[in-house]
Amino acid sequence: MSLLLQTPAAALSRLHRALRPGTPSPLLGATVLITGASSGIGEATAHAVAERGAHVLLVARRGDELARVCAEIAARGGRASAYPLDLTDGEAVDALVEQLLSEHGAVDYLVNNAGRSIRRSLDLSYDRFHDFERLMAVNFFGPVRLTMGLLPAMREQKFGHVVNIVTWGNQIKAPKFAAYIAAKSALDVFGRIMGREAFFDNVTCTNVRVSLVATDMIGPTDAYQDRRAETPEHCAGRIVRGLEDRPITVNGFVGSISEVFNLLAPRLSDFVFAEMSRRMPDSAAARGETRLER
Repeated sequence: MSLLLQTPAAALSRLHRALRPGTPSPLLGATVLITGASSGIGEATAHAVAERGAHVLLVARRGDELARVCAEIAARGGRASAYPLDLTDGEAVDALVEQLLSEHGAVDYLVNNAGRSIRRSLDLSYDRFHDFERLMAVNFFGPVRLTMGLLPAMREQKFGHVVNIVTWGNQIKAPKFAAYIAAKSALDVFGRIMGREAFFDNVTCTNVRVSLVATDMIGPTDAYQDRRAETPEHCAGRIVRGLEDRPITVNGFVGSISEVFNLLAPRLSDFVFAEMSRRMPDSAAARGETRLER
């Protein structure tokens, strides 16, 4: 029942660490697994977590990039281990879970960060059902399979925390992102229910609903070229807050306002977003005019 006081206790702990900078983070000595750790948000989060004294387990497809991140963390006095993995390969995920439990015992914290986005209108998607299948594979089925593999050990040790990197699109319901937002919304709901079922085992979940972040993921979208985007380092700071404080969600201002707008004036919000969608057409990549997003 101590989880009922988790939010105020976390706030007091954060205040204490702010007033006394030498106070150790709750991550000190913990094992933290981060997927998608070879670049962008995952890489920045790996450095931030390692700086707080955790042993970081780095997971991503690109083994050479994982080795680079590991070496950089080690050069700064941190501790990291690399595990190359394609999350869409179910058997490989199961094998990794077995290896992790053998080498480290229970993983204390899991950050489901790996993902892929596609911005494409439904008009251009009638014959592209594979877009929905592949985004569910990497954004939902992969992280759920990994979480389910690690969850029993978390529950047995009576501690664990999962951070799902989802999207403000879950709140906004942004046009042209049906495949991406549907997959991330599924992960969001899964995490919420997991936290309720594992409540009495002190295993929790935070859904971090990130906004536009300056990573390679937004590169193919022309409409984002002149838009201000959050840096991966700033986003990593919010993810660390999710790890240390274990809130239910970490939201941004725009996403929260949009969520209220959708609830209070659903038809008006439909009109507003439909008009915005009309003014922001599909990118060349989405139209198949480049080699990206095919």
